[in-house]
Amino acid sequence: MNAPNIEQVKAFLLALQDEICQQLELADGSAQFQEDSWTRVGGGGGRSRVLRQGAVFEQAGVNFSHVHGDQMPASATAHRPELAGRSFEALGVSLVIHPENPYIPTSHANVRFFIAEKPGADPVWWFGGGFDLTPFYGFEEDAIHWHQTAFDLCQPFGEDVYARYKKWCDDYFYLKHRNEQRGIGGLFFDDLNTPDFERSFAFTRAVGQGFLDGYLPIVQRRKGMPWGEREREFQLYRRGRYVEFNLVWDRGTLFGLQTGGRTESILMSMPPLVRWEYDYQPQPGSPEAALYSDFLPVKAWLPE
Repeated sequence: MNAPNIEQVKAFLLALQDEICQQLELADGSAQFQEDSWTRVGGGGGRSRVLRQGAVFEQAGVNFSHVHGDQMPASATAHRPELAGRSFEALGVSLVIHPENPYIPTSHANVRFFIAEKPGADPVWWFGGGFDLTPFYGFEEDAIHWHQTAFDLCQPFGEDVYARYKKWCDDYFYLKHRNEQRGIGGLFFDDLNTPDFERSFAFTRAVGQGFLDGYLPIVQRRKGMPWGEREREFQLYRRGRYVEFNLVWDRGTLFGLQTGGRTESILMSMPPLVRWEYDYQPQPGSPEAALYSDFLPVKAWLPE
Protein backbone atom coordinates (compact mmCIF):
# COMPACT_ATOMS: atom_id res chain seq x y z
CA MET A 1 0.00 0.00 0.00
CA ASN A 2 1.84 3.07 -1.25
CA ALA A 3 -0.82 5.79 -1.36
CA PRO A 4 -0.59 7.97 1.76
CA ASN A 5 -3.37 7.19 4.22
CA ILE A 6 -3.99 10.30 6.32
CA GLU A 7 -6.66 8.68 8.50
CA GLN A 8 -4.28 5.87 9.43
CA VAL A 9 -1.62 8.38 10.44
CA LYS A 10 -4.12 10.40 12.45
CA ALA A 11 -5.39 7.34 14.35
CA PHE A 12 -1.82 6.38 15.27
CA LEU A 13 -0.95 9.90 16.46
CA LEU A 14 -4.05 10.21 18.65
CA ALA A 15 -3.34 6.82 20.23
CA LEU A 16 0.32 7.78 20.74
CA GLN A 17 -0.67 10.98 22.54
CA ASP A 18 -2.98 8.97 24.82
CA GLU A 19 -0.30 6.38 25.60
CA ILE A 20 2.45 8.90 26.35
CA CYS A 21 0.19 10.97 28.62
CA GLN A 22 -0.93 7.85 30.48
CA GLN A 23 2.62 6.64 31.04
CA LEU A 24 3.88 10.06 32.15
CA GLU A 25 1.02 10.36 34.66
CA LEU A 26 1.96 6.97 36.07
CA ALA A 27 5.62 7.98 36.32
CA ASP A 28 4.68 11.24 38.03
CA GLY A 29 2.26 9.62 40.45
CA SER A 30 0.52 12.84 41.42
CA ALA A 31 -0.46 15.30 38.66
CA GLN A 32 -2.68 14.78 35.63
CA PHE A 33 -2.80 16.28 32.17
CA GLN A 34 -5.35 19.00 31.48
CA GLU A 35 -6.63 19.08 27.90
CA ASP A 36 -7.48 22.04 25.68
CA SER A 37 -9.14 21.29 22.37
CA TRP A 38 -8.73 24.09 19.85
CA THR A 39 -9.63 24.95 16.28
CA ARG A 40 -7.54 26.93 13.83
CA VAL A 41 -9.13 29.76 11.88
CA GLY A 42 -7.45 28.66 8.63
CA GLY A 43 -8.51 25.02 9.04
CA GLY A 44 -7.96 22.16 11.43
CA GLY A 45 -7.13 22.14 15.12
CA GLY A 46 -5.79 19.92 17.81
CA ARG A 47 -5.71 18.92 21.43
CA SER A 48 -3.04 20.26 23.76
CA ARG A 49 -2.36 18.51 27.04
CA VAL A 50 -0.25 20.00 29.82
CA LEU A 51 0.70 18.54 33.20
CA ARG A 52 1.95 21.05 35.77
CA GLN A 53 3.56 20.99 39.21
CA GLY A 54 3.66 17.22 39.50
CA ALA A 55 5.72 15.20 41.95
CA VAL A 56 8.31 14.52 39.22
CA PHE A 57 7.48 16.78 36.27
CA GLU A 58 7.39 20.51 36.79
CA GLN A 59 5.75 20.81 33.40
CA ALA A 60 5.08 18.39 30.56
CA GLY A 61 3.21 19.17 27.37
CA VAL A 62 2.00 16.64 24.81
CA ASN A 63 0.32 18.16 21.75
CA PHE A 64 -1.60 16.66 18.87
CA SER A 65 -2.39 18.91 15.91
CA HIS A 66 -3.93 18.43 12.49
CA VAL A 67 -3.97 21.63 10.45
CA HIS A 68 -4.63 22.32 6.79
CA GLY A 69 -4.59 25.31 4.50
CA ASP A 70 -4.64 26.58 0.94
CA GLN A 71 -0.94 27.38 0.75
CA MET A 72 2.26 26.43 2.49
CA PRO A 73 3.91 28.97 4.81
CA ALA A 74 7.25 30.58 3.96
CA SER A 75 9.15 28.41 6.47
CA ALA A 76 8.09 25.29 4.56
CA THR A 77 8.67 26.53 1.02
CA ALA A 78 12.06 28.14 1.74
CA HIS A 79 13.93 24.85 1.24
CA ARG A 80 11.17 23.22 -0.88
CA PRO A 81 10.20 25.86 -3.50
CA GLU A 82 8.25 23.23 -5.48
CA LEU A 83 5.63 23.31 -2.71
CA ALA A 84 4.59 26.90 -3.39
CA GLY A 85 0.97 27.14 -4.45
CA ARG A 86 -0.06 23.78 -3.02
CA SER A 87 -2.65 23.15 -0.35
CA PHE A 88 -1.33 21.23 2.65
CA GLU A 89 -2.20 19.07 5.63
CA ALA A 90 0.14 18.71 8.60
CA LEU A 91 -0.39 16.23 11.45
CA GLY A 92 1.84 15.58 14.39
CA VAL A 93 2.42 14.82 18.04
CA SER A 94 5.01 16.95 19.78
CA LEU A 95 6.08 16.82 23.41
CA VAL A 96 8.48 18.48 25.81
CA ILE A 97 9.09 17.38 29.40
CA HIS A 98 10.66 19.64 32.03
CA PRO A 99 11.28 17.63 35.23
CA GLU A 100 11.73 19.39 38.56
CA ASN A 101 14.70 17.34 39.76
CA PRO A 102 17.83 18.69 37.98
CA TYR A 103 19.26 15.16 37.79
CA ILE A 104 16.44 14.12 35.42
CA PRO A 105 17.07 15.39 31.88
CA THR A 106 14.64 17.50 29.93
CA SER A 107 13.43 15.69 26.83
CA HIS A 108 11.66 16.44 23.57
CA ALA A 109 10.10 14.23 20.90
CA ASN A 110 7.87 14.61 17.90
CA VAL A 111 6.55 12.68 14.95
CA ARG A 112 4.78 14.36 12.07
CA PHE A 113 3.37 13.93 8.57
CA PHE A 114 3.01 16.51 5.79
CA ILE A 115 1.18 16.24 2.52
CA ALA A 116 0.95 19.00 -0.12
CA GLU A 117 -1.36 18.70 -3.10
CA LYS A 118 -2.51 20.51 -6.20
CA PRO A 119 -4.84 19.43 -9.02
CA GLY A 120 -3.22 17.45 -11.81
CA ALA A 121 -0.04 16.68 -9.86
CA ASP A 122 1.08 13.85 -7.62
CA PRO A 123 0.92 14.66 -3.91
CA VAL A 124 4.19 15.55 -2.22
CA TRP A 125 4.36 13.95 1.23
CA TRP A 126 6.85 13.07 3.92
CA PHE A 127 7.32 12.03 7.54
CA GLY A 128 9.65 13.65 10.05
CA GLY A 129 10.41 13.57 13.74
CA GLY A 130 12.78 12.21 16.32
CA PHE A 131 13.70 12.60 19.98
CA ASP A 132 16.55 14.19 21.91
CA LEU A 133 17.76 14.41 25.49
CA THR A 134 18.98 17.48 27.36
CA PRO A 135 20.69 16.59 30.65
CA PHE A 136 21.83 19.19 33.17
CA TYR A 137 23.95 16.67 35.06
CA GLY A 138 25.16 13.93 32.77
CA PHE A 139 25.38 10.21 33.52
CA GLU A 140 27.15 7.94 31.08
CA GLU A 141 24.80 5.01 31.72
CA ASP A 142 21.80 7.24 30.87
CA ALA A 143 23.42 8.48 27.67
CA ILE A 144 24.29 4.94 26.58
CA HIS A 145 20.78 3.66 27.37
CA TRP A 146 19.21 6.55 25.42
CA HIS A 147 21.34 5.96 22.34
CA GLN A 148 21.05 2.16 22.57
CA THR A 149 17.25 2.53 22.48
CA ALA A 150 17.57 4.72 19.39
CA PHE A 151 20.02 2.30 17.76
CA ASP A 152 17.80 -0.75 18.43
CA LEU A 153 14.64 0.77 16.96
CA CYS A 154 16.56 1.81 13.81
CA GLN A 155 18.11 -1.61 13.15
CA PRO A 156 15.15 -3.23 11.33
CA PHE A 157 15.21 -0.32 8.86
CA GLY A 158 18.84 -0.55 7.80
CA GLU A 159 22.38 -0.71 9.15
CA ASP A 160 23.14 2.95 8.49
CA VAL A 161 19.87 4.49 9.72
CA TYR A 162 20.92 5.17 13.33
CA ALA A 163 24.25 6.75 12.36
CA ARG A 164 22.61 8.96 9.74
CA TYR A 165 19.78 10.20 11.96
CA LYS A 166 22.04 10.60 15.01
CA LYS A 167 24.27 12.92 12.98
CA TRP A 168 21.23 14.83 11.70
CA CYS A 169 20.08 15.27 15.31
CA ASP A 170 23.53 16.49 16.41
CA ASP A 171 23.60 18.94 13.50
CA TYR A 172 20.05 20.20 14.06
CA PHE A 173 19.98 20.70 17.85
CA TYR A 174 22.99 22.98 17.77
CA LEU A 175 23.06 26.57 19.01
CA LYS A 176 25.21 28.31 16.39
CA HIS A 177 25.39 31.54 18.40
CA ARG A 178 26.82 29.60 21.37
CA ASN A 179 28.85 27.06 19.38
CA GLU A 180 27.25 24.46 21.61
CA GLN A 181 25.01 21.40 21.36
CA ARG A 182 21.61 21.64 23.05
CA GLY A 183 22.04 18.23 24.68
CA ILE A 184 23.30 14.73 23.90
CA GLY A 185 21.13 14.25 20.81
CA GLY A 186 19.21 11.18 19.75
CA LEU A 187 17.46 10.86 16.37
CA PHE A 188 16.21 13.46 13.91
CA PHE A 189 14.77 12.80 10.46
CA ASP A 190 12.78 14.78 7.93
CA ASP A 191 11.55 14.50 4.33
CA LEU A 192 11.19 10.71 4.71
CA ASN A 193 9.14 9.19 1.89
CA THR A 194 11.25 6.27 0.65
CA PRO A 195 10.96 3.49 -0.24
CA ASP A 196 7.18 3.95 0.16
CA PHE A 197 4.45 5.14 2.50
CA GLU A 198 4.13 1.88 4.41
CA ARG A 199 7.82 1.62 5.29
CA SER A 200 8.17 5.32 6.11
CA PHE A 201 5.12 5.14 8.37
CA ALA A 202 6.47 2.02 10.10
CA PHE A 203 9.73 3.80 10.94
CA THR A 204 7.84 6.85 12.22
CA ARG A 205 5.74 4.59 14.47
CA ALA A 206 8.91 2.96 15.82
CA VAL A 207 10.34 6.37 16.74
CA GLY A 208 7.12 7.53 18.38
CA GLN A 209 6.75 4.34 20.39
CA GLY A 210 10.46 4.15 21.24
CA PHE A 211 10.55 7.48 23.07
CA LEU A 212 9.16 6.16 26.36
CA ASP A 213 11.49 3.14 26.22
CA GLY A 214 14.38 5.56 26.15
CA TYR A 215 13.13 8.13 28.65
CA LEU A 216 11.18 6.44 31.44
CA PRO A 217 14.03 4.22 32.74
CA ILE A 218 16.16 7.36 33.15
CA VAL A 219 13.34 9.10 35.06
CA GLN A 220 13.01 6.10 37.40
CA ARG A 221 16.77 5.97 37.95
CA ARG A 222 17.17 9.66 38.81
CA LYS A 223 13.93 10.83 40.42
CA GLY A 224 14.99 9.85 43.96
CA MET A 225 18.31 11.70 43.85
CA PRO A 226 18.50 14.54 46.39
CA TRP A 227 19.23 18.03 45.04
CA GLY A 228 19.55 21.53 46.40
CA GLU A 229 19.73 25.19 45.44
CA ARG A 230 23.01 24.83 43.55
CA GLU A 231 21.63 22.15 41.21
CA ARG A 232 18.38 24.06 40.77
CA GLU A 233 20.20 27.30 39.85
CA PHE A 234 22.28 25.46 37.25
CA GLN A 235 19.20 23.73 35.84
CA LEU A 236 17.38 27.07 35.46
CA TYR A 237 20.43 28.62 33.81
CA ARG A 238 20.75 25.74 31.33
CA ARG A 239 17.04 25.87 30.55
CA GLY A 240 17.84 29.24 28.99
CA ARG A 241 19.58 27.37 26.18
CA TYR A 242 16.34 25.52 25.51
CA VAL A 243 14.48 28.81 25.14
CA GLU A 244 17.18 30.26 22.89
CA PHE A 245 17.11 27.26 20.57
CA ASN A 246 13.32 27.11 20.28
CA LEU A 247 12.91 30.82 19.57
CA VAL A 248 15.94 31.35 17.32
CA TRP A 249 16.54 28.10 15.41
CA ASP A 250 13.63 25.67 15.65
CA ARG A 251 11.83 25.18 12.31
CA GLY A 252 8.77 23.65 13.97
CA THR A 253 8.20 26.72 16.13
CA LEU A 254 8.48 28.96 13.05
CA PHE A 255 6.15 26.74 11.03
CA GLY A 256 3.55 26.78 13.79
CA LEU A 257 3.64 30.55 14.21
CA GLN A 258 3.66 31.22 10.44
CA THR A 259 0.67 28.94 9.83
CA GLY A 260 -1.39 30.72 12.46
CA GLY A 261 -1.16 27.80 14.86
CA ARG A 262 -2.27 28.15 18.46
CA THR A 263 0.46 30.18 20.16
CA GLU A 264 -0.14 28.69 23.61
CA SER A 265 0.34 25.20 22.19
CA ILE A 266 3.43 26.12 20.17
CA LEU A 267 5.12 27.77 23.15
CA MET A 268 4.20 25.08 25.68
CA SER A 269 7.71 23.75 24.98
CA MET A 270 9.08 26.61 27.08
CA PRO A 271 10.22 25.79 30.62
CA PRO A 272 7.99 27.27 33.36
CA LEU A 273 10.99 28.84 35.13
CA VAL A 274 14.32 29.88 33.63
CA ARG A 275 17.15 32.32 34.27
CA TRP A 276 20.08 33.91 32.44
CA GLU A 277 23.40 34.92 33.96
CA TYR A 278 25.95 37.20 32.32
CA ASP A 279 29.08 35.33 31.21
CA TYR A 280 28.51 32.32 33.44
CA GLN A 281 31.51 29.97 33.75
CA PRO A 282 31.31 26.70 35.71
CA GLN A 283 33.90 26.01 38.38
CA PRO A 284 36.72 23.91 36.90
CA GLY A 285 36.40 20.26 37.89
CA SER A 286 32.79 20.66 39.08
CA PRO A 287 29.83 18.47 38.04
CA GLU A 288 28.54 21.52 36.16
CA ALA A 289 31.79 21.79 34.20
CA ALA A 290 31.52 18.08 33.33
CA LEU A 291 28.35 18.78 31.34
CA TYR A 292 30.37 21.03 29.01
CA SER A 293 33.44 18.80 28.76
CA ASP A 294 32.01 15.28 28.85
CA PHE A 295 28.44 15.41 27.54
CA LEU A 296 27.73 18.32 25.20
CA PRO A 297 30.56 17.71 22.69
CA VAL A 298 29.33 15.36 19.96
CA LYS A 299 30.54 11.81 20.47
CA ALA A 300 29.72 8.19 19.70
CA TRP A 301 27.93 6.92 22.81
CA LEU A 302 27.80 3.32 21.63
CA PRO A 303 30.78 1.01 21.03
CA GLU A 304 31.52 0.55 17.35
